[in-house]
Amino acid sequence: MDRRGRRVTTALVAPSARYAAVPGLFREVGDLKRVRTADAEGSMASRAFARAWSALVGGADPTAVADRETAAAVAGARLAGIDAAVLAEAGLDGDAAGVVLRRAVDEVAAGVVHPATLDRLRAAPPPAGAAVALPAFIDALRRQPRAGATAPGRARLIAEPPEDHGEHCWAVAVYGALLAEDHGADRGDAFLLGLAHHLHNAVLPDAGFAGETLLGEHLDAVVDRLTARALGELPGELADRVRPLLAARADAETPLGATFHAADVLDRVLQVHHHARAASFTVREALDDLELVHASPVQEHQNAVLAAAGLLP
Repeated sequence: MDRRGRRVTTALVAPSARYAAVPGLFREVGDLKRVRTADAEGSMASRAFARAWSALVGGADPTAVADRETAAAVAGARLAGIDAAVLAEAGLDGDAAGVVLRRAVDEVAAGVVHPATLDRLRAAPPPAGAAVALPAFIDALRRQPRAGATAPGRARLIAEPPEDHGEHCWAVAVYGALLAEDHGADRGDAFLLGLAHHLHNAVLPDAGFAGETLLGEHLDAVVDRLTARALGELPGELADRVRPLLAARADAETPLGATFHAADVLDRVLQVHHHARAASFTVREALDDLELVHASPVQEHQNAVLAAAGLLP
């Protein structure tokens, strides 16, 4: 059963052997929810969520938007806030910037995603800048915190800082586009469904599974009514493209449904893994595993200082 009380059936295409490798890539991509830069407010993920919607509202093809944004997200897994715009401002021409971005894509995605998906990531141009004014629901979703893990009849477990709905929807969109080839789904549809699957939460604060259970028989009507309100803010052609895709949330029998539910559950669980990993992080991991004091001409001196100060593990 899903959280709206409906039966979710077995996926049409079973998870492939590739699924053993994707958590590492998706974990790094998902960390863009926590990467910020000095030039704008919000995380890289939140800004990409708004940028993608801006392109779509401006009339861009969803598949083209999916390819550009997914390639940027995969490169950002290692480059963080160093994107095509930053590289251009730093003086790299288009060819040099492309080499850097493809190098980052190859480092994290080669051998992980479907070969056809990897080829598209390497060939995709950078995302376009904001094109048009955004519908109100976009900023609302970027401000609306996610509830995290909740269960009926139990007190909520709050992990700080919470992600917002824009960040989650962006991650599901990117993961869906990366998984689409394995399930035989259209990557543009998978990306668009990921972006749109929480439209109702622009108005409805997130109380998690526990809150949805208490809404009970009212839940479906509330979600449908608020979703329709958000769709009404979109250009008619885009709303008509999004509306039927939302039905794929009901089960995992179709390629699109299987892709969406895989992307959604991976993001929700990887978010929990992030909080658990952050809570258990140790100084030894920073100094030994991540080589915080990395190899350099002054490494010996730095380690001697830390030893004298009693700061080595």
